[in-house]
Amino acid sequence: MSTASPTVTTTSGPVAGKTVDDGVLRFAGIPYAAAPFDENRMQPPQPAPTWDDVRDATEFGATVPKGDYPPAYARILHEVTIPGDDCLNVNVWTPDTSASLPVLVWIHGGSFMNGSGSVSEYDGTAFARDGVVTVTINYRLAAEGFLYLDDGIANIGLQDQIAALRWVRDNIAAFGGDPARVTVAGESAGAMSVSTLLAMPAAKGLFTQAITQSGATAHTLSPETATAVGRRLAETLGVDPTRAAITALPIEQVSKAAADLVTEVQSGGDPAKWGSLALSLLPFAPVIDETLPVDPLDAISDGASDDIRVLTGTTRDEARLFLVAPGVIEYIDDAGLMASAGAYGLSEDGVNVYRANRPDASPGDVMAALVTDWFFAIPATRVAEARVNRGQAPTWIYRFDQLTPDDNAGLANAHATEIPFVFDTAHFPTSTGLVGPNPSRAAVDTAHRVWVDFVTTGDPGWPAYDLTDRTVGLLTETVTAANDPNSGERQLWDGIR
Repeated sequence: MSTASPTVTTTSGPVAGKTVDDGVLRFAGIPYAAAPFDENRMQPPQPAPTWDDVRDATEFGATVPKGDYPPAYARILHEVTIPGDDCLNVNVWTPDTSASLPVLVWIHGGSFMNGSGSVSEYDGTAFARDGVVTVTINYRLAAEGFLYLDDGIANIGLQDQIAALRWVRDNIAAFGGDPARVTVAGESAGAMSVSTLLAMPAAKGLFTQAITQSGATAHTLSPETATAVGRRLAETLGVDPTRAAITALPIEQVSKAAADLVTEVQSGGDPAKWGSLALSLLPFAPVIDETLPVDPLDAISDGASDDIRVLTGTTRDEARLFLVAPGVIEYIDDAGLMASAGAYGLSEDGVNVYRANRPDASPGDVMAALVTDWFFAIPATRVAEARVNRGQAPTWIYRFDQLTPDDNAGLANAHATEIPFVFDTAHFPTSTGLVGPNPSRAAVDTAHRVWVDFVTTGDPGWPAYDLTDRTVGLLTETVTAANDPNSGERQLWDGIR
């Protein structure tokens, strides 16, 4: 096999990749399903096309239809847009196509509205260099992937992810991966996806381990809420709330309407109108339906993932992204803090616990801490608790603690800041907005090694979570095993879900 143009034969046909850094081979833009347009639009994924000639897989393929990040986030979160039809594709990095190595499948985040598998921070070279075959995927977003109209079709984006995992099962051995050792991982909406896949019957047997970074099971939609979203989308488009009527419109028009609907929900959503969306702010998300018949946390509590080893966790300052990036954190006063805390179910006494633990913090800083817990840390803990109660495959919790506000213009350990450390891409220019210009090499090596160790050995390097010690691995330039950090704040959320 030529290292200049390595070729692998997939179930659809042969593909030619290229050699990148450290002798790693990359195969990009390989379709795992048919193009999701025309008769396939807003329908479950269909089989990928086949080909006889060698397909060029040297460059990233098309991205799925999506809008842009809002300006406040676009300068921080790197986005990629590539035109084309075969947008349901995968990228593979491997050190050796003749090996049988553990596999990492990465599901990107982006609030189910943005992102792709070709974002540079997700470059799989470092993982492949360290013996992990790495796959990143695209899946349909927003209305194209998560429109719900109570018409027998739901969770198309999740079905795309399952189709990609089936592609991995059927093809990864040709790239040097072991289909019996697959870890599926994701961040934010990707982590919510992974948590949901743990509960989906169709995903059973497609992976043996899971990593959920800054996203858990708390933000699925009921059929009633999801139907209200679909009807509101149709109303803004001026068409009947049917799949046929909406797919008759240009994708660009539907994408813009979906983005506008997100803005509507996130600009002071009325609980009487939007229900749980007034807090979760994710109108396009997994829906409880036939493909996901039980709430994921309930399914996990009932044993849906007993055989899956799980690494879950958050960054310490998740919510600072959503308060610092748009420049609102300094405008939050005590009244705003108390009102928001009440909406999340936290009492004034609870807020005072957060304040006491941060005597020099502004009201905005305190709000960031409690929103971080409600939206991210507590849901991850609930998953770990549910799994521990089952007494089956172990669960580990981490927390990324490396950064300070001085490192990255006030973000500190905000949402998504751990990703460039995990992928060893913190030195990429596109990572600067998240991690600052001088990320610690030692911290990169530590975070990346934790993920490599978990994928390859099933153990990240500290004690698994239990209900006695509640050990959490705190990630900085080293790993510190801490028993029940911030336990007083954790206990404030008991009984709040």
